[in-house]
Amino acid sequence: MNTRYIFVTGGVTSSLGKGIIAASLAKLLQARGLSVTIQKLDPYINIDPDTLNPYEHGECYVTDDGAVTDLDLGHYERFLSVPTSQANNVTTGRIYQNVINKERRGDYLGKTVQIIPHITDEIKRNIVALGNTKKFDVVITEIGGTVGDIESLPYVEAVRQLKWELGRDCACIHLTYVPYVAAAHELKTKPTQHSVKHLLQNGVQPDILVLRTEHKLDEGVKKKVALFCNVSKDSVIECMDAPTIYEVPLMMHEQQLDVVVMQHLGLPVDGEPVLDRWMSFLGKFKNPKKVVKIALVGKYVELPDAYKSILESFVHAGAANEVKVDVHLIQSEHVTKENVAEKLQDMKGILVAPGFGDRGIEGKILSVQYARENNIPFFGICLGMQCAVIEFARNVLGYEDAHSAEINPRSTHKVVDIMEDQKNITGMGHTMRLGAYPCEIKAGSLAEKIYGSNLISERHRHRYEFNNDFLAEYEQNGMVASGVNPDTKLVEIVEIPSHRFFIAGQFHPELKSTVVNPHKLFVAFVAAASAYDDETK
Repeated sequence: MNTRYIFVTGGVTSSLGKGIIAASLAKLLQARGLSVTIQKLDPYINIDPDTLNPYEHGECYVTDDGAVTDLDLGHYERFLSVPTSQANNVTTGRIYQNVINKERRGDYLGKTVQIIPHITDEIKRNIVALGNTKKFDVVITEIGGTVGDIESLPYVEAVRQLKWELGRDCACIHLTYVPYVAAAHELKTKPTQHSVKHLLQNGVQPDILVLRTEHKLDEGVKKKVALFCNVSKDSVIECMDAPTIYEVPLMMHEQQLDVVVMQHLGLPVDGEPVLDRWMSFLGKFKNPKKVVKIALVGKYVELPDAYKSILESFVHAGAANEVKVDVHLIQSEHVTKENVAEKLQDMKGILVAPGFGDRGIEGKILSVQYARENNIPFFGICLGMQCAVIEFARNVLGYEDAHSAEINPRSTHKVVDIMEDQKNITGMGHTMRLGAYPCEIKAGSLAEKIYGSNLISERHRHRYEFNNDFLAEYEQNGMVASGVNPDTKLVEIVEIPSHRFFIAGQFHPELKSTVVNPHKLFVAFVAAASAYDDETK
Protein backbone atom coordinates (compact mmCIF):
# COMPACT_ATOMS: atom_id res chain seq x y z
CA MET A 1 0.00 0.00 0.00
CA ASN A 2 1.26 3.48 -0.86
CA THR A 3 1.89 5.77 2.10
CA ARG A 4 -0.89 8.34 2.42
CA TYR A 5 -0.05 11.92 3.42
CA ILE A 6 -2.40 14.20 5.35
CA PHE A 7 -1.62 17.89 5.87
CA VAL A 8 -3.16 19.87 8.72
CA THR A 9 -3.13 23.64 8.33
CA GLY A 10 -4.68 26.34 10.50
CA GLY A 11 -6.33 29.67 9.93
CA VAL A 12 -8.02 32.64 11.65
CA THR A 13 -5.99 32.42 14.87
CA SER A 14 -3.25 30.42 16.54
CA SER A 15 -3.76 27.97 19.43
CA LEU A 16 -6.83 26.36 17.86
CA GLY A 17 -5.44 22.89 18.51
CA LYS A 18 -4.00 21.64 15.22
CA GLY A 19 -1.76 19.28 17.19
CA ILE A 20 -4.71 17.77 19.09
CA ILE A 21 -6.74 17.36 15.90
CA ALA A 22 -3.76 15.72 14.18
CA ALA A 23 -3.17 13.43 17.18
CA SER A 24 -6.88 12.58 17.47
CA LEU A 25 -7.16 11.65 13.79
CA ALA A 26 -3.95 9.63 14.07
CA LYS A 27 -5.38 7.78 17.09
CA LEU A 28 -8.55 6.90 15.19
CA LEU A 29 -6.63 5.66 12.16
CA GLN A 30 -4.30 3.67 14.40
CA ALA A 31 -7.33 2.17 16.16
CA ARG A 32 -8.48 0.99 12.74
CA GLY A 33 -5.27 -0.97 12.26
CA LEU A 34 -3.17 1.51 10.28
CA SER A 35 0.43 2.39 11.17
CA VAL A 36 0.52 6.15 11.66
CA THR A 37 3.05 8.83 12.56
CA ILE A 38 2.76 12.60 12.90
CA GLN A 39 5.21 15.30 11.88
CA LYS A 40 5.38 18.98 12.90
CA LEU A 41 6.76 21.60 10.52
CA ASP A 42 7.67 24.70 12.53
CA PRO A 43 8.09 28.02 10.65
CA TYR A 44 10.55 29.59 13.10
CA ILE A 45 14.18 30.01 12.03
CA ASN A 46 15.70 28.47 15.16
CA ILE A 47 17.24 25.09 14.33
CA ASP A 48 15.21 23.68 17.23
CA PRO A 49 13.67 25.08 20.45
CA ASP A 50 16.68 24.03 22.56
CA THR A 51 17.75 27.60 23.36
CA LEU A 52 14.27 29.12 23.58
CA ASN A 53 12.96 30.42 26.89
CA PRO A 54 9.98 28.35 28.14
CA TYR A 55 8.00 31.59 28.40
CA GLU A 56 8.59 31.98 24.66
CA HIS A 57 7.79 28.48 23.52
CA GLY A 58 6.61 26.30 26.39
CA GLU A 59 8.14 22.93 27.11
CA CYS A 60 10.99 21.47 25.05
CA TYR A 61 10.22 17.86 24.24
CA VAL A 62 13.12 15.39 23.86
CA THR A 63 12.97 12.19 21.81
CA ASP A 64 14.88 8.94 22.26
CA ASP A 65 17.35 9.91 19.54
CA GLY A 66 18.17 13.22 21.24
CA ALA A 67 16.07 15.61 19.15
CA VAL A 68 14.85 18.71 21.03
CA THR A 69 11.43 19.42 19.59
CA ASP A 70 8.15 21.25 19.79
CA LEU A 71 5.81 20.26 22.64
CA ASP A 72 3.25 18.98 20.11
CA LEU A 73 5.41 15.86 19.70
CA GLY A 74 4.50 15.09 23.30
CA HIS A 75 0.83 15.02 22.31
CA TYR A 76 1.65 12.74 19.38
CA GLU A 77 3.42 10.24 21.62
CA ARG A 78 0.87 10.43 24.42
CA PHE A 79 -1.94 9.65 21.97
CA LEU A 80 -0.21 7.01 19.84
CA SER A 81 2.31 5.42 22.26
CA VAL A 82 4.72 5.41 19.30
CA PRO A 83 8.15 7.07 19.78
CA THR A 84 8.96 10.05 17.59
CA SER A 85 12.38 11.11 16.33
CA GLN A 86 14.36 13.95 14.78
CA ALA A 87 12.42 13.37 11.55
CA ASN A 88 9.11 14.21 13.24
CA ASN A 89 9.96 17.87 13.87
CA VAL A 90 11.39 20.05 11.11
CA THR A 91 12.03 23.79 11.40
CA THR A 92 12.67 26.48 8.84
CA GLY A 93 16.11 26.81 10.38
CA ARG A 94 16.91 23.17 9.60
CA ILE A 95 15.49 23.42 6.09
CA TYR A 96 17.64 26.44 5.24
CA GLN A 97 20.68 24.97 6.98
CA ASN A 98 20.40 21.78 4.89
CA VAL A 99 19.98 23.73 1.66
CA ILE A 100 22.92 26.03 2.42
CA ASN A 101 25.12 23.03 3.31
CA LYS A 102 24.23 21.43 -0.03
CA GLU A 103 25.01 24.66 -1.86
CA ARG A 104 28.42 24.87 -0.17
CA ARG A 105 29.18 21.30 -1.22
CA GLY A 106 28.29 22.13 -4.81
CA ASP A 107 25.25 19.85 -4.93
CA TYR A 108 23.31 22.36 -7.04
CA LEU A 109 26.01 22.51 -9.74
CA GLY A 110 26.30 26.29 -9.66
CA LYS A 111 22.60 27.02 -10.03
CA THR A 112 21.00 30.01 -8.29
CA VAL A 113 19.49 28.66 -5.05
CA GLN A 114 15.88 29.83 -4.64
CA ILE A 115 12.79 29.30 -2.50
CA ILE A 116 11.26 27.39 -5.41
CA PRO A 117 12.41 24.75 -6.14
CA HIS A 118 15.28 24.30 -3.66
CA ILE A 119 13.63 25.20 -0.32
CA THR A 120 10.31 23.60 -1.26
CA ASP A 121 12.13 20.48 -2.51
CA GLU A 122 13.90 20.17 0.84
CA ILE A 123 10.57 20.52 2.68
CA LYS A 124 9.00 17.85 0.47
CA ARG A 125 12.01 15.58 0.97
CA ASN A 126 11.57 15.77 4.75
CA ILE A 127 7.86 14.99 4.48
CA VAL A 128 8.13 12.05 2.11
CA ALA A 129 11.25 10.61 3.77
CA LEU A 130 9.34 10.05 7.01
CA GLY A 131 6.82 7.85 5.22
CA ASN A 132 9.49 5.93 3.33
CA THR A 133 11.84 5.32 6.27
CA LYS A 134 9.57 3.03 8.27
CA LYS A 135 6.86 2.44 5.67
CA PHE A 136 4.03 4.04 7.60
CA ASP A 137 0.56 3.66 6.14
CA VAL A 138 -0.25 7.28 6.96
CA VAL A 139 1.92 10.32 7.68
CA ILE A 140 0.09 13.31 9.17
CA THR A 141 2.00 16.59 8.81
CA GLU A 142 0.98 19.55 10.95
CA ILE A 143 2.11 22.93 9.63
CA GLY A 144 2.74 25.42 12.43
CA GLY A 145 1.38 28.95 12.48
CA THR A 146 -1.59 30.13 10.47
CA VAL A 147 -2.21 30.47 6.75
CA GLY A 148 -1.23 33.96 5.66
CA ASP A 149 1.87 34.13 7.87
CA ILE A 150 4.86 35.03 5.76
CA GLU A 151 6.91 32.35 7.53
CA SER A 152 4.49 29.59 6.46
CA LEU A 153 4.43 30.40 2.72
CA PRO A 154 7.16 27.92 1.65
CA TYR A 155 5.36 25.12 3.53
CA VAL A 156 2.03 25.90 1.93
CA GLU A 157 3.73 25.96 -1.47
CA ALA A 158 5.28 22.55 -0.73
CA VAL A 159 1.80 21.24 0.12
CA ARG A 160 0.48 22.60 -3.18
CA GLN A 161 3.17 20.76 -5.08
CA LEU A 162 2.69 17.51 -3.17
CA LYS A 163 -1.06 17.59 -3.74
CA TRP A 164 -0.39 17.49 -7.47
CA GLU A 165 2.39 14.93 -7.20
CA LEU A 166 0.64 12.52 -4.81
CA GLY A 167 -2.89 12.81 -6.19
CA ARG A 168 -5.34 10.54 -4.34
CA ASP A 169 -2.69 9.64 -1.77
CA CYS A 170 -2.87 13.13 -0.26
CA ALA A 171 -5.45 15.12 1.73
CA CYS A 172 -5.48 18.61 3.23
CA ILE A 173 -7.39 19.35 6.43
CA HIS A 174 -7.83 23.00 7.33
CA LEU A 175 -8.68 23.96 10.90
CA THR A 176 -10.42 27.30 11.43
CA TYR A 177 -12.48 29.14 14.03
CA VAL A 178 -16.17 30.04 13.88
CA PRO A 179 -16.73 32.83 16.41
CA TYR A 180 -20.05 33.48 18.11
CA VAL A 181 -21.10 37.14 18.21
CA ALA A 182 -23.21 37.41 21.34
CA ALA A 183 -24.81 40.74 20.41
CA ALA A 184 -26.12 39.29 17.16
CA HIS A 185 -26.71 35.76 18.55
CA GLU A 186 -24.95 34.41 15.48
CA LEU A 187 -22.09 32.17 14.49
CA LYS A 188 -19.95 33.95 11.91
CA THR A 189 -18.40 32.03 9.02
CA LYS A 190 -16.60 34.94 7.34
CA PRO A 191 -13.26 34.28 9.16
CA THR A 192 -13.34 30.72 7.83
CA GLN A 193 -14.18 31.89 4.32
CA HIS A 194 -11.29 34.38 4.36
CA SER A 195 -8.91 31.76 5.73
CA VAL A 196 -9.80 29.32 2.95
CA LYS A 197 -9.44 32.17 0.46
CA HIS A 198 -5.85 32.65 1.69
CA LEU A 199 -5.19 28.95 1.03
CA LEU A 200 -6.77 29.12 -2.42
CA GLN A 201 -4.64 32.16 -3.30
CA ASN A 202 -1.64 29.93 -2.61
CA GLY A 203 -3.02 27.17 -4.80
CA VAL A 204 -4.25 24.80 -2.09
CA GLN A 205 -7.86 23.65 -1.98
CA PRO A 206 -8.63 22.09 1.41
CA ASP A 207 -10.40 18.74 1.20
CA ILE A 208 -11.81 18.78 4.72
CA LEU A 209 -12.63 21.66 7.07
CA VAL A 210 -12.59 21.27 10.86
CA LEU A 211 -14.38 24.16 12.54
CA ARG A 212 -13.54 24.99 16.14
CA THR A 213 -16.59 26.43 17.84
CA GLU A 214 -18.02 27.10 21.27
CA HIS A 215 -21.58 26.56 20.01
CA LYS A 216 -23.07 23.72 18.03
CA LEU A 217 -23.14 24.26 14.27
CA ASP A 218 -26.52 23.85 12.62
CA GLU A 219 -26.93 22.38 9.14
CA GLY A 220 -27.32 25.86 7.67
CA VAL A 221 -23.87 26.92 8.86
CA LYS A 222 -22.29 23.73 7.51
CA LYS A 223 -23.99 24.15 4.13
CA LYS A 224 -22.89 27.76 3.91
CA VAL A 225 -19.26 26.92 4.71
CA ALA A 226 -19.31 24.02 2.23
CA LEU A 227 -20.75 26.22 -0.53
CA PHE A 228 -18.31 29.11 -0.10
CA CYS A 229 -15.25 26.93 0.52
CA ASN A 230 -15.68 24.34 -2.26
CA VAL A 231 -16.01 21.26 -0.07
CA SER A 232 -18.84 18.77 0.41
CA LYS A 233 -21.08 19.25 3.45
CA ASP A 234 -19.94 15.88 4.83
CA SER A 235 -16.39 17.25 4.82
CA VAL A 236 -17.30 20.11 7.18
CA ILE A 237 -16.49 18.77 10.65
CA GLU A 238 -17.66 20.39 13.87
CA CYS A 239 -15.14 20.54 16.73
CA MET A 240 -16.62 21.92 19.91
CA ASP A 241 -14.60 22.63 23.04
CA ALA A 242 -14.01 19.44 25.04
CA PRO A 243 -13.67 18.98 28.83
CA THR A 244 -10.34 17.19 28.18
CA ILE A 245 -8.12 16.73 25.13
CA TYR A 246 -8.52 12.97 25.54
CA GLU A 247 -12.18 13.20 24.55
CA VAL A 248 -11.37 14.83 21.21
CA PRO A 249 -10.75 11.51 19.36
CA LEU A 250 -14.21 10.33 20.39
CA MET A 251 -15.78 13.62 19.30
CA MET A 252 -13.97 13.45 15.97
CA HIS A 253 -15.20 9.88 15.46
CA GLU A 254 -18.76 11.02 16.21
CA GLN A 255 -18.32 13.63 13.50
CA GLN A 256 -16.95 10.90 11.16
CA LEU A 257 -13.63 12.67 10.57
CA ASP A 258 -11.78 9.34 10.31
CA VAL A 259 -14.35 7.96 7.85
CA VAL A 260 -14.30 11.08 5.64
CA VAL A 261 -10.49 11.08 5.56
CA MET A 262 -10.24 7.37 4.72
CA GLN A 263 -12.82 7.67 1.97
CA HIS A 264 -10.96 10.62 0.49
CA LEU A 265 -7.71 8.66 0.55
CA GLY A 266 -9.29 5.58 -0.98
CA LEU A 267 -8.77 3.46 2.14
CA PRO A 268 -11.32 0.76 3.02
CA VAL A 269 -13.56 1.66 5.96
CA ASP A 270 -14.22 -1.57 7.82
CA GLY A 271 -15.99 -1.70 11.18
CA GLU A 272 -15.24 0.65 14.06
CA PRO A 273 -11.95 1.81 15.64
CA VAL A 274 -10.86 -0.34 18.60
CA LEU A 275 -10.58 2.08 21.53
CA ASP A 276 -11.16 -0.21 24.53
CA ARG A 277 -8.07 0.85 26.50
CA TRP A 278 -8.69 4.51 25.66
CA MET A 279 -12.26 4.24 26.90
CA SER A 280 -11.09 2.49 30.07
CA PHE A 281 -8.66 5.35 30.76
CA LEU A 282 -11.38 7.97 30.16
CA GLY A 283 -13.78 6.14 32.46
CA LYS A 284 -11.28 6.20 35.32
CA PHE A 285 -10.25 9.77 34.58
CA LYS A 286 -13.83 11.07 34.62
CA ASN A 287 -14.91 9.07 37.68
CA PRO A 288 -12.16 9.38 40.31
CA LYS A 289 -12.75 7.97 43.77
CA LYS A 290 -11.12 10.96 45.46
CA VAL A 291 -8.93 14.03 44.98
CA VAL A 292 -5.25 14.17 45.97
CA LYS A 293 -3.37 17.47 46.32
CA ILE A 294 0.15 17.51 44.89
CA ALA A 295 2.48 20.52 44.69
CA LEU A 296 4.52 21.18 41.56
CA VAL A 297 7.28 23.57 42.60
CA GLY A 298 8.90 25.40 39.69
CA LYS A 299 9.83 28.79 38.33
CA TYR A 300 7.71 28.79 35.15
CA VAL A 301 4.34 28.13 36.79
CA GLU A 302 2.78 31.23 35.22
CA LEU A 303 2.96 29.29 31.94
CA PRO A 304 1.69 25.73 32.57
CA ASP A 305 2.79 24.69 29.04
CA ALA A 306 6.36 24.82 30.37
CA TYR A 307 5.44 21.70 32.38
CA LYS A 308 3.02 20.20 29.86
CA SER A 309 4.35 16.64 29.95
CA ILE A 310 4.48 16.60 33.76
CA LEU A 311 0.88 17.80 34.02
CA GLU A 312 -0.29 15.21 31.48
CA SER A 313 1.68 12.49 33.30
CA PHE A 314 -0.31 13.34 36.43
CA VAL A 315 -3.51 12.85 34.40
CA HIS A 316 -2.33 9.41 33.26
CA ALA A 317 -1.10 8.37 36.72
CA GLY A 318 -4.22 9.73 38.41
CA ALA A 319 -6.44 7.60 36.19
CA ALA A 320 -4.26 4.55 36.87
CA ASN A 321 -4.82 5.11 40.61
CA GLU A 322 -8.50 6.09 40.12
CA VAL A 323 -7.89 9.49 41.73
CA LYS A 324 -7.92 13.06 40.47
CA VAL A 325 -4.58 14.77 40.98
CA ASP A 326 -5.17 18.37 42.03
CA VAL A 327 -1.88 19.95 40.98
CA HIS A 328 -0.97 23.14 42.85
CA LEU A 329 1.54 25.16 40.82
CA ILE A 330 3.85 26.89 43.29
CA GLN A 331 6.28 29.60 42.19
CA SER A 332 9.62 28.58 43.69
CA GLU A 333 10.81 32.22 43.76
CA HIS A 334 8.14 32.92 46.35
CA VAL A 335 9.04 30.03 48.69
CA THR A 336 10.95 31.19 51.78
CA LYS A 337 11.89 29.73 55.17
CA GLU A 338 9.09 31.78 56.67
CA ASN A 339 6.28 30.57 54.35
CA VAL A 340 7.35 27.13 53.11
CA ALA A 341 5.17 25.35 55.68
CA GLU A 342 2.17 27.53 54.86
CA LYS A 343 2.52 26.80 51.13
CA LEU A 344 3.11 23.05 51.43
CA GLN A 345 1.41 21.87 54.63
CA ASP A 346 -1.77 20.69 52.88
CA MET A 347 0.06 18.86 50.08
CA LYS A 348 0.08 15.06 49.98
CA GLY A 349 3.01 14.97 47.58
CA ILE A 350 5.69 17.41 46.44
CA LEU A 351 7.31 17.40 42.99
CA VAL A 352 10.27 19.69 42.33
CA ALA A 353 10.38 20.47 38.64
CA PRO A 354 13.25 20.63 36.14
CA GLY A 355 14.77 23.87 34.88
CA PHE A 356 17.98 25.83 34.45
CA GLY A 357 19.65 28.76 36.20
CA ASP A 358 19.60 30.18 39.72
CA ARG A 359 16.21 31.91 39.72
CA GLY A 360 13.96 30.24 42.26
CA ILE A 361 16.42 27.49 43.15
CA GLU A 362 16.52 28.27 46.89
CA GLY A 363 12.74 27.88 47.01
CA LYS A 364 13.09 24.48 45.37
CA ILE A 365 15.74 23.43 47.91
CA LEU A 366 13.50 24.57 50.79
CA SER A 367 10.63 22.55 49.31
CA VAL A 368 12.82 19.43 49.20
CA GLN A 369 13.81 20.01 52.83
CA TYR A 370 10.18 20.36 53.88
CA ALA A 371 9.24 17.11 52.13
CA ARG A 372 12.21 15.21 53.58
CA GLU A 373 11.85 16.43 57.16
CA ASN A 374 8.07 15.99 57.26
CA ASN A 375 8.04 12.57 55.57
CA ILE A 376 5.86 13.77 52.68
CA PRO A 377 6.09 11.81 49.39
CA PHE A 378 8.71 13.53 47.22
CA PHE A 379 9.62 13.27 43.55
CA GLY A 380 12.43 15.26 41.90
CA ILE A 381 13.03 15.56 38.16
CA CYS A 382 16.39 16.61 36.64
CA LEU A 383 17.18 19.88 38.46
CA GLY A 384 14.72 18.59 41.05
CA MET A 385 17.13 15.71 41.74
CA GLN A 386 20.04 18.12 41.92
CA CYS A 387 18.11 20.23 44.45
CA ALA A 388 17.52 17.09 46.54
CA VAL A 389 21.25 16.36 46.49
CA ILE A 390 22.14 19.94 47.45
CA GLU A 391 19.58 20.02 50.27
CA PHE A 392 20.89 16.74 51.71
CA ALA A 393 24.48 18.01 51.60
CA ARG A 394 23.57 21.20 53.42
CA ASN A 395 21.24 19.87 56.08
CA VAL A 396 22.42 16.29 56.65
CA LEU A 397 26.09 16.26 55.66
CA GLY A 398 26.60 19.74 57.12
CA TYR A 399 28.12 21.44 54.07
CA GLU A 400 26.49 24.86 54.32
CA ASP A 401 27.85 26.16 51.02
CA ALA A 402 26.99 22.99 49.06
CA HIS A 403 25.68 23.84 45.62
CA SER A 404 25.76 23.11 41.92
CA ALA A 405 28.71 24.36 39.89
CA GLU A 406 26.11 25.81 37.52
CA ILE A 407 24.76 28.13 40.21
CA ASN A 408 27.78 28.75 42.47
CA PRO A 409 31.11 27.90 40.84
CA ARG A 410 32.90 29.20 43.98
CA SER A 411 31.32 26.62 46.28
CA THR A 412 33.82 24.44 48.13
CA HIS A 413 31.35 21.54 47.99
CA LYS A 414 30.17 21.21 44.40
CA VAL A 415 27.95 18.18 44.95
CA VAL A 416 26.57 18.78 41.45
CA ASP A 417 29.24 19.43 38.85
CA ILE A 418 29.49 19.83 35.10
CA MET A 419 29.76 16.59 33.16
CA GLU A 420 33.25 15.76 31.93
CA ASP A 421 32.25 15.74 28.26
CA GLN A 422 30.60 19.17 28.65
CA LYS A 423 33.63 21.05 29.95
CA ASN A 424 35.01 22.16 26.59
CA ILE A 425 31.68 22.92 24.94
CA THR A 426 30.98 26.58 24.23
CA GLY A 427 27.93 26.42 21.93
CA MET A 428 24.45 26.50 23.46
CA GLY A 429 22.20 24.76 20.94
CA HIS A 430 21.87 20.96 21.01
CA THR A 431 25.05 20.44 23.03
CA MET A 432 23.65 19.00 26.27
CA ARG A 433 23.39 15.32 27.14
CA LEU A 434 20.27 14.54 25.14
CA GLY A 435 18.12 11.52 24.44
CA ALA A 436 17.71 8.03 25.88
CA TYR A 437 20.42 6.42 28.01
CA PRO A 438 20.45 3.13 29.93
CA CYS A 439 20.30 2.97 33.71
CA GLU A 440 21.12 -0.01 35.96
CA ILE A 441 18.89 -0.19 39.04
CA LYS A 442 20.08 -1.40 42.44
CA ALA A 443 18.51 -4.62 43.67
CA GLY A 444 16.10 -4.18 46.57
CA SER A 445 15.66 -0.44 45.99
CA LEU A 446 12.45 1.54 45.70
CA ALA A 447 13.36 2.15 42.06
CA GLU A 448 13.52 -1.61 41.40
CA LYS A 449 10.16 -2.08 43.10
CA ILE A 450 8.62 0.65 40.92
CA TYR A 451 10.14 -0.37 37.59
CA GLY A 452 10.11 -4.14 38.17
CA SER A 453 13.41 -4.29 36.29
CA ASN A 454 17.14 -3.90 36.82
CA LEU A 455 17.79 -2.14 33.51
CA ILE A 456 15.77 0.77 32.15
CA SER A 457 16.14 3.54 29.56
CA GLU A 458 15.10 7.16 30.11
CA ARG A 459 15.44 10.48 28.26
CA HIS A 460 17.79 13.25 29.36
CA ARG A 461 18.46 16.95 28.84
CA HIS A 462 21.18 18.31 31.12
CA ARG A 463 24.83 19.41 31.45
CA TYR A 464 25.42 18.86 35.17
CA GLU A 465 25.57 15.66 37.19
CA PHE A 466 25.88 14.30 40.69
CA ASN A 467 29.50 14.55 41.83
CA ASN A 468 30.61 10.98 42.54
CA ASP A 469 33.41 12.23 44.81
CA PHE A 470 30.72 12.61 47.49
CA LEU A 471 28.81 9.39 46.79
CA ALA A 472 30.22 7.28 49.64
CA GLU A 473 29.43 10.02 52.16
CA TYR A 474 25.85 10.30 50.91
CA GLU A 475 25.26 6.57 51.15
CA GLN A 476 26.77 6.38 54.65
CA ASN A 477 24.25 9.02 55.75
CA GLY A 478 21.07 7.62 54.22
CA MET A 479 20.75 8.80 50.61
CA VAL A 480 21.60 6.05 48.13
CA ALA A 481 22.26 5.98 44.41
CA SER A 482 19.72 3.41 43.26
CA GLY A 483 20.20 4.00 39.53
CA VAL A 484 23.52 4.39 37.71
CA ASN A 485 24.48 4.64 34.05
CA PRO A 486 26.40 1.41 33.30
CA ASP A 487 28.90 3.13 30.98
CA THR A 488 29.72 6.45 32.66
CA LYS A 489 28.71 5.60 36.26
CA LEU A 490 26.64 8.79 36.24
CA VAL A 491 24.14 8.71 39.10
CA GLU A 492 20.66 8.62 37.54
CA ILE A 493 18.42 7.98 40.57
CA VAL A 494 18.75 8.83 44.26
CA GLU A 495 16.40 7.80 47.04
CA ILE A 496 16.15 7.77 50.84
CA PRO A 497 15.12 4.26 52.00
CA SER A 498 14.10 5.45 55.49
CA HIS A 499 11.62 7.96 54.02
CA ARG A 500 7.97 7.19 53.22
CA PHE A 501 8.61 7.90 49.50
CA PHE A 502 11.60 9.93 48.40
CA ILE A 503 12.97 9.44 44.90
CA ALA A 504 14.52 11.66 42.26
CA GLY A 505 15.89 11.12 38.76
CA GLN A 506 18.38 13.00 36.61
CA PHE A 507 16.24 12.10 33.60
CA HIS A 508 12.77 13.19 32.44
CA PRO A 509 10.27 10.37 33.00
CA GLU A 510 7.37 12.63 31.99
CA LEU A 511 8.53 12.38 28.37
CA LYS A 512 7.62 8.69 28.20
CA SER A 513 4.22 8.70 29.89
CA THR A 514 1.27 7.93 27.59
CA VAL A 515 -2.45 7.37 27.96
CA VAL A 516 -2.23 3.58 27.73
CA ASN A 517 1.23 3.32 29.37
CA PRO A 518 1.41 5.81 32.25
CA HIS A 519 4.94 6.16 33.57
CA LYS A 520 5.64 3.90 36.53
CA LEU A 521 7.38 6.59 38.56
CA PHE A 522 4.37 8.89 38.32
CA VAL A 523 1.97 6.05 39.08
CA ALA A 524 3.98 5.12 42.19
CA PHE A 525 4.30 8.74 43.31
CA VAL A 526 0.56 9.38 43.00
CA ALA A 527 -0.13 6.08 44.82
CA ALA A 528 2.17 7.16 47.66
CA ALA A 529 0.48 10.57 47.83
CA SER A 530 -2.93 8.90 47.89
CA ALA A 531 -1.86 6.56 50.71
CA TYR A 532 -0.45 9.50 52.67
CA ASP A 533 -3.74 11.32 52.15
CA ASP A 534 -5.60 8.34 53.65
CA GLU A 535 -3.28 8.27 56.66
CA THR A 536 -3.59 11.98 57.42
CA LYS A 537 -7.36 12.34 57.18
